[in-house]
Amino acid sequence: MLEHTRKRSLNGNDEKIMVESGKIFHEENADILKEEAEFVLSEDPKIEQRILRKCDKHILPWLFGIWLCAFIDRSNIGNARIDGLTTDLHLDGDKFNVALVVFYVPYILIDVPSNLVIKHFKAGYYLPSLIICWGLVSTFMGLTKSYTGLLVCRCLLGLFEGGLLPGIIVYLAMWYPRHEMSWRIGLFYCAAPLSGAFGGLLATGLSRIVVDSYKRWPWIFFIEGLITVIYGIVTLFFMPHNPGHAKFLSAEEKIVTMSVLKEDSRGATMEANVDAEKFSWHWVRMALLSPNLWFTSIAWFFVLVPLYSFSLFLPTIIKSLGFTATNAQLLTVPPNFAAFLLVLLTTYYSDRLKVRGPIMVAGCTLAIIGYAMLLGVKHHAATKYGGTFFVACGVYICSPMVMAWLANNTAPHYVRATALGMEVAIANCAAFVATFSYLTKDA
Repeated sequence: MLEHTRKRSLNGNDEKIMVESGKIFHEENADILKEEAEFVLSEDPKIEQRILRKCDKHILPWLFGIWLCAFIDRSNIGNARIDGLTTDLHLDGDKFNVALVVFYVPYILIDVPSNLVIKHFKAGYYLPSLIICWGLVSTFMGLTKSYTGLLVCRCLLGLFEGGLLPGIIVYLAMWYPRHEMSWRIGLFYCAAPLSGAFGGLLATGLSRIVVDSYKRWPWIFFIEGLITVIYGIVTLFFMPHNPGHAKFLSAEEKIVTMSVLKEDSRGATMEANVDAEKFSWHWVRMALLSPNLWFTSIAWFFVLVPLYSFSLFLPTIIKSLGFTATNAQLLTVPPNFAAFLLVLLTTYYSDRLKVRGPIMVAGCTLAIIGYAMLLGVKHHAATKYGGTFFVACGVYICSPMVMAWLANNTAPHYVRATALGMEVAIANCAAFVATFSYLTKDA
């Protein structure tokens, strides 16, 4: 029976049909799947590493670009602020802070529903569609002439970006076993600090454009939003939904991938193929009753307070040290780039050493040192600027850790999808604190 199955699934004309339809991945063939994978591994012991390299090559670059665009488009309002946004739209008092916080209301509310439908709409279609939608919103934000228009755009931006981060983590969990996750999360999440560096450079050039009544800050939204839309359209044609749909994997590699992921989930579901698992409210209850969910969510909440306030207000902080708007934009690059490098380093060793919490403690300690430098030093701009390096490096390395921590400890698909959606929703309530951390009246 095994030899017959192997012949049909790995050789002959039925190979593509058998693998892509998922027939050999269903519950009734679970034992056959395991035996097939063991046979392939005995014939080719290096196949697992080859699969990981292929997934890294064909999956991670797209996710990196997605997160880069997402963080640029949500944070570029901070760059626009010091290039005339608050003056042109008459954002006196706390109006700018309100414009920041309204982004997070739909962003939080959409997390769990979005994660529950990602499999139904197919991840390879769903995630790129979100990119295109928020890219269009970001582009049209440059056209706004009023405070009300800005609020509407920020709400829509939050609606379309809301399902992205938990969706990406669920998507990664469809491809990688647990102790390969932190490094992969780091490889895409390092785009967040890099976006601060890249966004600052872009804003420096774009803020010099003047065409008719659109002067300086609108062009930050026009060009960066348009880049996002184009990237989303390209991604739509290249992102596979899951390993069963991956054209870059051979039939043997698909079987090994499914078997490894099933074994890694420790029997949390009888279905080896994510397409075969069906939604049940039982999975939702399992996620909500998990102590892992609440512990990691609260931990991440306290990480995101400094992370969001830092990413949104760094240009303002640096300008307040006595620099011009242009120089302030440029000076956002070095601390963000330092954080980018440290995220790569810590996530790599997190997977190798199989630790998450101690790295988060180290990161929080760095951030405390940075804030002490910003708060305690009164008249030495260079020292205060040095503090921004400690803050950036400290807060950015924590998020990949806490995301991987929960993803590692929840299964199967719908439990993980619910838990990650709830984690992002709860943790992002930190935005209501972060966006009001730096008020104009306290400057």
